[in-house]
Amino acid sequence: MNTLRLSFSPHIHSGRTTRGIMLDVLIALLPAVFAGTLIFGVRSLAVIATCLSAAVLSEFIFCKIAKKEQSAGDLSAAVTGLLLALNLPANLPLWQAAVGAVFAVVLVKCIFGGIGQNFATPAATARVFMTLAFPAMANAAFPVLTDTSAGATPLVLLGHGETVDIWHLLLGLHGGAIGETCALALILGGVYLIFRGVISPHAPLAMLATVFCLTFAAKGSLFLSLEYVLSGGLLLGAFFMATDYATSPVTKSGKVIFGIGAGALTVLIRFFGVYTEGVSFAILLMNIVTPYIDTLTAKKPFGGAKI
Repeated sequence: MNTLRLSFSPHIHSGRTTRGIMLDVLIALLPAVFAGTLIFGVRSLAVIATCLSAAVLSEFIFCKIAKKEQSAGDLSAAVTGLLLALNLPANLPLWQAAVGAVFAVVLVKCIFGGIGQNFATPAATARVFMTLAFPAMANAAFPVLTDTSAGATPLVLLGHGETVDIWHLLLGLHGGAIGETCALALILGGVYLIFRGVISPHAPLAMLATVFCLTFAAKGSLFLSLEYVLSGGLLLGAFFMATDYATSPVTKSGKVIFGIGAGALTVLIRFFGVYTEGVSFAILLMNIVTPYIDTLTAKKPFGGAKI
């Protein structure tokens, strides 16, 4: 006798594991790591090593204390630590980098149940926390290869009505965080993740397009709008933080809404806020409304009753 068997999704396993996905993200971040090391020198490696070790070790210790299954080996803590490091200036005190990594892993991720249960992107939330807590976050490091130690970051220059060399933005020859300066490295990493099917292009492209369009509406210059897209942590945030599985919408339309919202908030904070950069703040705020976006864009189940 044939019977109809009912079960909850997912019904087919793709064969992709959490560790495999996180490994792809780490690989995608390698160009930014290489560029940041070349641009800011070996001090950037110290910040990266500190964040990585603090993130992985804090998750390991938390699981031991909480008597939970050990999850430090799934590489999610390593991704969080590396992402946070790339959001920090190379001259930041190492103890502050360690505090930020522990905050991201323990207070944003582990306390809420671990990977997939966090309400916000750990790296973005930790950067917001560190921006508010540590004044040293405002003291951006400058390239060791060029004589720009007395200069300003591109967003500061743009905010004062000046222009920035587009090639400097693409190659990262300016001040800023370790991993946010070299636009080419971040674009390469983002394309790799899209090509591998790790992330959907909907949220990143919607976020970048929104920043470009709103900046053009405010400034009236296509070239200036492109400079704003390539400046600050926008590319890093769009490709690597706005696409976090646990804190971004599930549906394609939801991802577009998320990207538009994050892009609009970024522009508002950049133009009218206290801080010159608003990407992490914008992503954190959109993380909070993600459940509502999911509800708004949820598809009706096949065979489900009318609501």
